[in-house]
Amino acid sequence: MDIEAVRLLAAGLAVGLGAIGPGIGEGIVAGKTMEAMGRNPEISDSIFPKMIVSMAICESTAIYALVVALIILFG
Repeated sequence: MDIEAVRLLAAGLAVGLGAIGPGIGEGIVAGKTMEAMGRNPEISDSIFPKMIVSMAICESTAIYALVVALIILFG
């Protein structure tokens, strides 16, 4: 196999596999937050900002995977 093909395959796998975990994590966080707000609507003002912060932390993992893929491609 050509080295360029291996680099492209590795970059694709890095982004693909690196996006699965954050996607699942964000879905779980959003689902549990909506469930909590449905059960107790009075706490929605305090729980929603915490949900946004936790989703941003989950998304940072996908951004790290993108950075690794860019390093593989152009490094």
